[in-house]
Order: sequence, then C-alpha cells, then structure tokens
Amino acid sequence: MKILKKIFDFYVNGSIHVALSVFALTQMTGFLFQIKDIENVSLFAFFGTIVGYNFVKYDALARSQKLQMRLELKAIAVLSSIAFLASGYFFYQLESITQLIGFGFLALTLLYTLPFFPNRKNARNWAGIKIYIVAICWVGVTLFLPIINSQLSFDSYVFLVAVQRFILIFTLVLIFEIIDLKFDDPHLKTVPQQIGVFKTKQIGVVLMLIFVLLELLSEDFILEFLIVKTGLAVTTVLFLLFVHENRSRYYASFWVESIPILWWLMVVIL
Repeated sequence: MKILKKIFDFYVNGSIHVALSVFALTQMTGFLFQIKDIENVSLFAFFGTIVGYNFVKYDALARSQKLQMRLELKAIAVLSSIAFLASGYFFYQLESITQLIGFGFLALTLLYTLPFFPNRKNARNWAGIKIYIVAICWVGVTLFLPIINSQLSFDSYVFLVAVQRFILIFTLVLIFEIIDLKFDDPHLKTVPQQIGVFKTKQIGVVLMLIFVLLELLSEDFILEFLIVKTGLAVTTVLFLLFVHENRSRYYASFWVESIPILWWLMVVIL
C-alpha cells in the first residue's frame, strides 16, 4: 500500500493529473468544433501543463533552497525534463500563429512565477489577480489554441464556450482558494479572503447556474449537451458546498481536478 500511495502522490504532485484535466478540455474542444487534427495541440497542452505547473509549484522554493532534493522531487525534475522535451516536439508540430499565441501564454506563466519588475513580487502575489490569470490561461490553451491551429473562425459559439469554460475554471479555483485560506498570505486578497467563505460559495453557485443557462443561447442547441453540463454544474456545486479549510489536499488536487476529465468522459460516452 505504501508503494501505491507513493505512486499516487507522484501522479498528483508531479502535475500529471492536472495535465490530464487540461488534455481532457482540449479534447473537448476538438469534439465540440469537430477538429480532426487535435492530437498535437492536446499533447502539447498536456506536456506543457506538467512543465508549467511544476515550474510554478517548485521553482521559487528550489531557488530559495527551502526544498531538499528528496527522491520524489528528483523524480518530478526528471518528469518535468521529459515533459519539456515532449512539449517542444509537439510545439513544432503546430501552426506558426499557434506557436506565437503559445509564447504569449508562456510569458503569462513566467509573469505569474518570476518577479520581472524591480521591487515587485511576481503576478501570483499581486492582490486579487491570481484566479483570473489561471482561468485565462486554461481557456486560452484548451480552447483558443486548438481553434487558431485549425484556422477556424471566431464565431459567437466560440465566445459562448469561452465564457462557459472561464466560469467553470473560475469556480474550480474558488474551491482551491477556500482550502488554501489558512495558508495564503492575507495580502493576496483571494476571493474568500475578501468576502468570506459563505459568500464565495454563493458566487460559485450563481456562476454555475449561469454556466448552464448559457447553453440555452447556443444556436445549435442539443438537449444532451444541456443534460451533461447540468450534471457537471451540479457536481461542481456539490464540491463547492462541501469544501472547507480542513479538507484533505486530495479533495482539490485530485477530486476537483477530475471534474474536467469527468465532463470529457460524459460527452464521449453520451
């Protein structure tokens, strides 16, 4: 059992699970917009997420030498190196315009992690901005990159899906912010720090209601899609309502991050 737990911890701590969530949402884009050549973008997003998330999680601590290179961290470093090479390979399979936009999201990730401006902290520590950067990056990588790479037009449905996806990611991050409430610096001004846990949950519930209602605005309305998104919204709301500061770290880093994967599987099955 200890070996299985170590493998599972490596799977979660090495950002493989969150990368699978990004992969699932990118595949969802391929399904929704009937993009046949979606694999290169999906795999670039998958491996790039492993690199990006591990960089965000471990770079500052490693540079400040607060982390000793335990066996797991060495394994994560090796994983990140392999993922970096793989993401580079799939990056070169993308269209030039997609590569350019991809560089934009890379810059945003670096801005999120590294202090570029004198006497300023990184964007991750800018008051109230963290949740928006995360949601924008997820929407950009999982939706806009596949659309741009396939040279599809940006019609009203693309923006409808973009708003829905932003709402979903924003609400999922709210769950993380509630769990991290006792660890986060008060100067971060996360949503629950500013308005409290109860109002944060209320906002999340309202957002997921909007998430479902937006499906009714689709020109190509499909009842099955509405049913799937309603189920997704209910699942997200339940996780939001039952979250508190003392929840296990797996509550968010595994179960909550499984919601995009669940959405993809539900659509594929139905």
